[in-house]
Amino acid sequence: MARYSVSFVSKTMVAVADGASMTSNGYAVFLQGGSATMQLKVNEISVSGEDTASTPTTMAFGRDSVVGVTAITATSNFNALLDATATAPGTLAVFGSGATTNPTRSSTLGHLLNPTLNTYGGIYRWQARVGEEIGIISATQPLGECSLSSVTGNGKVSGHILYELV
Repeated sequence: MARYSVSFVSKTMVAVADGASMTSNGYAVFLQGGSATMQLKVNEISVSGEDTASTPTTMAFGRDSVVGVTAITATSNFNALLDATATAPGTLAVFGSGATTNPTRSSTLGHLLNPTLNTYGGIYRWQARVGEEIGIISATQPLGECSLSSVTGNGKVSGHILYELV
C-alpha cells in the first residue's frame, strides 16, 4: 500500500485542554481518513524543537471528538508519497492545521501518545513495532481523526508523521 509523510514546519503551538476546540495554525496537524472506509496506520511521529530559549511543551497525539471540516487549510503542512514508484490511490487522506471547524481533542478517548519535549532543541521520536501502529478509520469521530497538538506550553516545532493507507 501507499506510504506517506505528512510534515509540519515551524508551528508555534497554542495549548488547549481536552474537549476544547483548537485554534487554526495553533496545532501541528490533524490527519483523517479521506472516505468512510479509508484506513490509515500511523507508524512514526517525530517532533523537533526550534525555540531560542527553554520552552517545555507537553503535546498529545490523540483522537478528536470533533473533526476538522470546511475550508481546511494546510499552512506549513505537506503530504508526500514516500515511494516514488508507488501509485497514489484515487482518494487521499485529509490533513491540515486549520479549518472553519477546527478539531477538538477528545476528553474521553485519551491521549495515544504524549510527545513531551523542551522545544529549545529537544527531539521526540516514536516508532511503532510491526502490528502496533495507531489506526485511523473513516473520516468521522471517534476513530476517523487524530491530531498532534499542545496540552501545555507553546513551543515552536517542526516534524512529521509517517502513515500508510491500507
